[in-house]
Amino acid sequence: MVAFPVLAAVAAFSFLIEPGRLVVRKVSVKSGKWPKTTRPLRVAVIADLHVGAPHVGLRAIERIVEKTNRLRPGVVVLLGDYVIRRVLFGSFVRPREIAKRLGGLKAPLGVIAVLGNHDWWYDGRHVWRELKKAGIVVLENDVHAIDAGGGRVWFAGLADSTTRSPDPRGTVAKVPDGEPVIVLSHDPAVFPAVPKRAVLTLAGHTHGGQVKLPFLNPLATPGRHSRHTYGLVREGGKLMYVSSGIGTSVLPARFNMPPELVLVTIRAS
Repeated sequence: MVAFPVLAAVAAFSFLIEPGRLVVRKVSVKSGKWPKTTRPLRVAVIADLHVGAPHVGLRAIERIVEKTNRLRPGVVVLLGDYVIRRVLFGSFVRPREIAKRLGGLKAPLGVIAVLGNHDWWYDGRHVWRELKKAGIVVLENDVHAIDAGGGRVWFAGLADSTTRSPDPRGTVAKVPDGEPVIVLSHDPAVFPAVPKRAVLTLAGHTHGGQVKLPFLNPLATPGRHSRHTYGLVREGGKLMYVSSGIGTSVLPARFNMPPELVLVTIRAS
């Protein structure tokens, strides 16, 4: 008899409270691959908005933009899945309206984005155009340089691995030797193929599992082919941070894995 009220409370929390409980996660990275002459860089990371999912309407995006701006990042990166498909109790929001809100992001070194599988399932070119109109740099197997103070820093944005053909090695090879590069990928599954010269890989897609019960594997993880679902990963001399993202997919629930806005500070070790 006790089990039913407990399960009902967990379900209510998972569907009604946790998906709207945005937290700010601050991550500090010290790397020998970061030149000592280059200033520390503050990178705000926003992943998997899935606008139109419950708890993530346009007003919520405006609040996320305001909160991001208050963190005063040097650069903002967006890791894909701006639109939503097939989520219970959700409703589709046009990319134009999403991009207009994201255009309010303020960072002196710019806003840089990659696209995700939901964007391409809908119309990736259309999403790309709307983001570009909003002043956002969109990358697909291409690179973009910023002046971080004391030297250039490059961002290598990869194609989505579910719907497109990511080229980690070829993309990173576009960066001049000796200059630091941060890899942006919607899906962390590409991590094994990312060259060791990358300072850091930033990824989303997994939602951290959405529902993470004690002693069990995550119950609602998109991209199950990835071994890494959440947090800071160190492997083979490489480093990656996988964000739990903002929205939800398929099941509009989260448990023990709140949506997050991440601020990564990178500096020389």
